[in-house]
Amino acid sequence: MISVFGSANMDLVAYVSQAPRRGETVTGHRFRTIPGGKGANQAIAATRAGARVAFLGAVGDDGFGAELRATLKEAGADVRGLREVPGSSGIAHIVVDDDGGNSIIVVPGANGAVKGPSGEDMAAIARSDALLLQLELPMEAVVAAAQAAQVSGVPVVLTPAPVQPLPPELLAAVTMIVPNEHEAAALTGVEDPEAALEALLEQVEEAVITLGEEGALYGSRSGTRLRVPAVKVRAVDTTAAGDTFVGALAVARSERLDMEEALRFASVAAALSVQREGASTSTPTRREIEEALD
Repeated sequence: MISVFGSANMDLVAYVSQAPRRGETVTGHRFRTIPGGKGANQAIAATRAGARVAFLGAVGDDGFGAELRATLKEAGADVRGLREVPGSSGIAHIVVDDDGGNSIIVVPGANGAVKGPSGEDMAAIARSDALLLQLELPMEAVVAAAQAAQVSGVPVVLTPAPVQPLPPELLAAVTMIVPNEHEAAALTGVEDPEAALEALLEQVEEAVITLGEEGALYGSRSGTRLRVPAVKVRAVDTTAAGDTFVGALAVARSERLDMEEALRFASVAAALSVQREGASTSTPTRREIEEALD
């Protein structure tokens, strides 16, 4: 089982030919509301990729909260750890341009009320093969969940987004960090991805840097270095690419695939996701991933 301690947001997605610059108003050609949030996206991606998943987080007592819960449950995730708090659920305002690029503003809502894992959350984490974390919950909550996993000997996979300084106590509990190239540069102060990878490995045991169309880099303190090429596709919406990659990677690792196979599995899942619109709605099934791998 994989546990995801993270955010659930309703994505408010505007599709435009070109994203507006500061002070500019543009006319969009479509609008959708799509369940998302980095935590929920990773949970759904892992579920569809073949894992049993427990989602731990919070939604508000509004209509969005009910829809987010229903979406996670329908995908197959265990939502007993999804608490309801007074007020609004988290939302993300997303602008997607015709090239598939996006910009995102997140308003935490109920996610901001999560101060740490409950006793039931810690029990679920202790039973897990891996814990997936992101940074859309308060840092104190993320640190507490990571430390709970560390105590139980559960590997911790951190997506450091939205990027921010990482406290030493969090890094000490992280097994693998998975930033994109921009996040890696922000965390290390190093622009070159290969150099950034080495800098990250001074802080954690394993690191994967996703490079978009250039694939992904992997390194471990044991000395392994890998570069896996991306699958060449025409992107429609890249919103959930990173979360799909992490969810699928966690599944592959839990099934004891070697690292190169796991990265390939995750890369194919991400490539399938960018060919579809939306976040949770774009993640592929296990069958789709396996067919694309053949």
